[in-house]
Amino acid sequence: MNIIKTLASLALVFTSSLSMAENGVTDKEVVIGQFAAISGPAAQLGLRMQLGMQTYFNALNAQGGVNGRTIKLITRDDGYEPEKAAAAARALIREDKVFALAGSVGTPTGLAALPILTEEQVPLVGMFTGAQALREPFNRHVFHVRASYFDETERIVQHLTTLGVKKIAVFYQNDAYGKAGLDGMVRALDKRKLKAVATATVERNSVDVAKSLETILKSEPEAVVQIGAYKSCAAFIKQARGKGYGGQFFNVSFVGSKALADELGEAGQGVVISQVVPFPYAPSSPIVREYQQRMVEAGQKDFDFSSMEGYLTARVLVEGLRRAGRTLTRDALITGLESMKDVNLGGFTINYSANDHQGSDFIDLTIIGRDGKFKR
Repeated sequence: MNIIKTLASLALVFTSSLSMAENGVTDKEVVIGQFAAISGPAAQLGLRMQLGMQTYFNALNAQGGVNGRTIKLITRDDGYEPEKAAAAARALIREDKVFALAGSVGTPTGLAALPILTEEQVPLVGMFTGAQALREPFNRHVFHVRASYFDETERIVQHLTTLGVKKIAVFYQNDAYGKAGLDGMVRALDKRKLKAVATATVERNSVDVAKSLETILKSEPEAVVQIGAYKSCAAFIKQARGKGYGGQFFNVSFVGSKALADELGEAGQGVVISQVVPFPYAPSSPIVREYQQRMVEAGQKDFDFSSMEGYLTARVLVEGLRRAGRTLTRDALITGLESMKDVNLGGFTINYSANDHQGSDFIDLTIIGRDGKFKR
């Protein structure tokens, strides 16, 4: 009888272990998944986000991990295409058996994956997008680390109108991301009883901007706000400068700041970009000093906003894991993250609750200098 009881107990332990393993958790490891652009015209966004997360995970693992478990990151490339993102998210959950997701990149890709992670009840921390459609309606499985596009466009329009600039055009990507940014611009302009003097679009993963350029330049705007990725925005700016346009260019953070500056070269001087993470080039806060130190230790001397965001995403995820405790479940992770109220990570504060997963409303404005370097 005792033998039967012992065998039954062992079977229960074995079954529990299998169940945990299927959820990406073992006694020694937690498996995290990422779907992002690793190839294609938006690749630098995904690659740098991945680098920032992996840099923190590697440093953490070298110190023993979190609650005795190291973190393994599995990334699947979606090329910044919605159908591929949905397939990647599904594969990460069902084939790779990840415990949670982190560091996804993009609005259309995030929207495509959202029904899958919701159905599977898999938490996702740190979406590299500020779209309202991924914040409303509220989803208990999604935790944002950055401010919204409404926040960014409000700050940009506030800045421009304070300077007396009222003739503002909008160049935006013709998808959910671009339209989210356009909605933010319309909202911010309406607040000041203004309207865009012109709007024009570019297709995702395209640099065909000739018609849009013609439409916008006809309106003679004092400033052009761009809601796109770095390749198309750089093409637009270069061609506009080539035609003698001397107005201002503003971009939201998703553009990929460093990638945009690299694409523009000398044409980048004076381009303004709103940011949702601390300035990564100057060690003016504890979190930036930590990020820089870990990057250098990893052999990475090129700092940028995207890897800074990846690093912060990893920090937030790990804090949630730490608060979830040793008995790790997805519900425990959600509860752990929701307990993060006014958590200061060293100059960047995160605020979650049971009905608010916005995380941060931090916004800064930066400008590309003559040497291609960023200034505040």
